[in-house]
Amino acid sequence: MQPDAWHPLRRLTAARIALGRTGGSVPTREQLDFRLAHARARDAVLSPFDAEALATRLRSLGETVHVVESAARDRSEFLQRPDLGRSLSETSRQALASLANVPRDLAIIISDGLSTLAANTQAEPVLAALLPLFRASGWRLAPLIIARHARVALQDEIGALLHAKISLLLIGERPGLGGADSLGAYFTFAPTPGRTDADRNCLSNIRPGGLVPAEAARKLHHLLEQARRLQLTGVALKDDVPALDASPHPHAILPPP
Repeated sequence: MQPDAWHPLRRLTAARIALGRTGGSVPTREQLDFRLAHARARDAVLSPFDAEALATRLRSLGETVHVVESAARDRSEFLQRPDLGRSLSETSRQALASLANVPRDLAIIISDGLSTLAANTQAEPVLAALLPLFRASGWRLAPLIIARHARVALQDEIGALLHAKISLLLIGERPGLGGADSLGAYFTFAPTPGRTDADRNCLSNIRPGGLVPAEAARKLHHLLEQARRLQLTGVALKDDVPALDASPHPHAILPPP
């Protein structure tokens, strides 16, 4: 195998660079690694989402949890009809409307989105670190909502039904070949159906190999405090969170794609 002059850079990134070559092809080891990453990404998208099991684990954090459904009837329809993931089923809409007895500061929604793996592995540690921060700073929280087969915009309908000032959606992001377990955190002030991507923000790449859950919780709490104080989210909200010293983990606050 002919070595690649960029090989030392592999210590600094998980990106597929400096793979070397064997003749005109990549080495067998790198080809097999690529196929394994592709298989993991497919599994993250296609695996069933056990919402009830996640709800049981989240109840141990001391919050009430409700499971709802989007208008997509199953995983296959969800993947083929993104529009159905942006609205609730009629049964779930009625169930949430019955919960909206008092205004809340924040509604937190968790969904499989495009990575069941991310929702199953990252949502619980993020909330375990985040919920105590909200309790200590006096936030009035709506019951936790787990939504099967959701797209990002579903947070607007759920937040409006629960009369929440802000909605926060923790959702599995589209897997890449560098990581299939990435969670995104989208938040919107004054959620209501019809909000655009310019009205919300996203803290992305929440996973052990990216923005670790504890730091994600710290950043989310700070940014949501700013959103509540300024009464806005979206392009007008700036990331002014001080970075942790010598943190090796990338982080970003971006409008969603």
